[in-house]
Amino acid sequence: MLTVMIIGLLVLLLLTGLPLVFAMGTASVVYLMFADISLSMMTQRMTTAVDSFLILAIPFFYLAGELMNACKLTDKIVAMARAFVGHIHGGLAQVNIFASMIFAGMSGSATADTAALGSVLIPAMKKEGYDASFSAAVTVASAMVGPIIPPSIGMVIYGALADVSIGRLLLAGILPGFTIILVQMIFTWFLARRRGYPRYPRASMPELARATWRGSPAILFPVIIVGGILSGVFTPTEAAAAAILYGLVLGLLVYRNVGLAELWETLMKVSWGSIRVLIIIAVASSFSWIMIREQVPQGIASFLSTFTDSPNVILAVMVALLFLVGLFMIASSAEIVLTPILVPVVVSFGVDPVHFGVLMIFVLIIGGGTPPVGVLLFIAQDIAEIPFSSMVRAMLPYYIPLFGAVVLIAAFPQLSLWIPNMVFGSGVR
Repeated sequence: MLTVMIIGLLVLLLLTGLPLVFAMGTASVVYLMFADISLSMMTQRMTTAVDSFLILAIPFFYLAGELMNACKLTDKIVAMARAFVGHIHGGLAQVNIFASMIFAGMSGSATADTAALGSVLIPAMKKEGYDASFSAAVTVASAMVGPIIPPSIGMVIYGALADVSIGRLLLAGILPGFTIILVQMIFTWFLARRRGYPRYPRASMPELARATWRGSPAILFPVIIVGGILSGVFTPTEAAAAAILYGLVLGLLVYRNVGLAELWETLMKVSWGSIRVLIIIAVASSFSWIMIREQVPQGIASFLSTFTDSPNVILAVMVALLFLVGLFMIASSAEIVLTPILVPVVVSFGVDPVHFGVLMIFVLIIGGGTPPVGVLLFIAQDIAEIPFSSMVRAMLPYYIPLFGAVVLIAAFPQLSLWIPNMVFGSGVR
């Protein structure tokens, strides 16, 4: 009864609009008081949660991505994407999708991807005759690859909370990320042919070489991270620190477009963003300890086992649950709350936690492009200057490739596990 009361209190507080960190904190304090446990337990759990070398990767990756954005590489990324895929039906829409894949390797954020690429490509697509709503929908859908392709703050958070190798998680996002992009490009090809959208002439080899050279700083960013981890030179946290150094060299010495004022602004933005995430992780650690103490994961697993023992059915149930949660909660907040509860459940049914992590992050971010919360929708709608209803209608077709990618990733675990198993071995979590 105490567990039901605490979960009910958390839901009630969230429904009143109280921020997640305060809702979880209040529910945790109430539980400790009713269970006659010293409140010092909460401070101990909070301190332990963030006193970790791995957790440093969160602000480091965040800062590295912001430094790369400050270097203003967006135009170079778009030019390179145009040279590679602009000749495919739907030219600039294909460029939008392909550029999101490259940009994801810099930012690791769907929000940053939508804002940065959308501000450049949505007006350009409108000018070339694409519907404003279609332009916004393509931007939102393609931006969802942001938290999947490394570097990914979501993967770091999941790894820290689920006690799973962050190196494995970062590598696990590579093939699923390519799958998400490929499915969207194929779907856009069909739409573009049907609607008669234009395309560009095929780029010549010298044009391809020129565009690749100009866009190489953006490509090198994820190469440093993934290559460092693959070679064993860096841990994920050290790779993030190396990426920061790379961003500083580009901004201060190569392009010289990041001055002290821009650097200070970037540091302040990263500081406040990191503080918000780390406080939520700290408080969520206390709440997760309560859920584990009350054996909530075991209860969920026991309940589900009365209906099925199939890992595929369990994954389908989890995907449906995560999508529903994602409709009403910011993806990062939902991930922090649900990871410690759901991971033991799926592991008890034989699902690899790395595979589940990729699915969890992707499904939750789809919620970020779906009403009523739909943060990504609001960003793209504002850039495209269209009504929200038009934005939602234009997004409806793109849920087909998005959930098609979910099905592929869920049905073929090797998409997530092949590279990590090849590098670290199949028995290492």
